[in-house]
Amino acid sequence: MISRRSLFGVAAGVLVAAAVAGSQLIGGDTAPVHAGEKMNFDQAAFDAAQAAGKPILIDIRADWCIVCARQAPIIQSLAAEPRFSELVVFEIDFDSQKDLVRDFDAFRQATLIAYKGSEEVGRSIYESRAAEIEALLELTL
Repeated sequence: MISRRSLFGVAAGVLVAAAVAGSQLIGGDTAPVHAGEKMNFDQAAFDAAQAAGKPILIDIRADWCIVCARQAPIIQSLAAEPRFSELVVFEIDFDSQKDLVRDFDAFRQATLIAYKGSEEVGRSIYESRAAEIEALLELTL
């Protein structure tokens, strides 16, 4: 038999866990987003990030793409900088997510699209120079 004290303890634990999980979500949505961390594109998380006015980078990439491989460590390094602490990076697979590639009017891999909230502020295609990628990310601030 479960005592009231045990039941209360379990209920309190669930509430604390829910509060912690909720603090890691954008706008209380279902997709956790940590600054600078890449995540697979999720429409609800993207919409929430836009509504919250977050700086956003859409990274359309392919595993076989050499330029994409060059872009990845640059994006990761820049996203780790304090000035980009709020940056949300969404990754779209060029080969398996063709519908999203079309939705973003990106017809090539290694396409980076920058948003400041809901406004697209810039994009680049096949860019692998750190200074140019940094300039694109600065547009999101």
